[in-house]
Amino acid sequence: MQLTLEGVSCVMQLTLYDWSMPTRKTLDIDCSVANAIDLIGDRWSLLILRDAFFGVRRFDDFCEDLGISRNVLTSRLELMVEMGVLETRSYQDNPPRHEYRLTEKGRDLFDVLMALWRFGDRWEPSSDERVAIHTECGNPTHAVPTCSSCGEELTDRNVRVDPSLEIVEQRLAKVGR
Repeated sequence: MQLTLEGVSCVMQLTLYDWSMPTRKTLDIDCSVANAIDLIGDRWSLLILRDAFFGVRRFDDFCEDLGISRNVLTSRLELMVEMGVLETRSYQDNPPRHEYRLTEKGRDLFDVLMALWRFGDRWEPSSDERVAIHTECGNPTHAVPTCSSCGEELTDRNVRVDPSLEIVEQRLAKVGR
């Protein structure tokens, strides 16, 4: 498009962006954390997962609870179904309607969401007063990672990665460790 005002000429270029879905990029890192981030690493996907764990199943309910646009929700749900985190189940034939259910792969993300909830409550609290209740004892609870062998709580001070990252090994070699 060209615009001319009293002898001044300006050429304008219109660029259209599709903000509904970030370009799906696979991280070029051979690491299970990177693979998981590639799968669920945007805020809408995590909030959809949160709602799915809280019992939201239907498209309109996700839309209403999250305040997410229909096109963004559609793209995220399609991706999560494609990646095997959610599955669809028909609940109405005419017109066809589906609900979204967590798969085994999706349910394995429960620990991630509980850890984010604990972190958010501690460092970025909200006015949301929801509390996780352990159904077996009836008490409020939060995520506490524990060793699958001995049951001891895991912290950054009592866990190591073996083998260590090469970059860490190089740094330790320089300081004589």
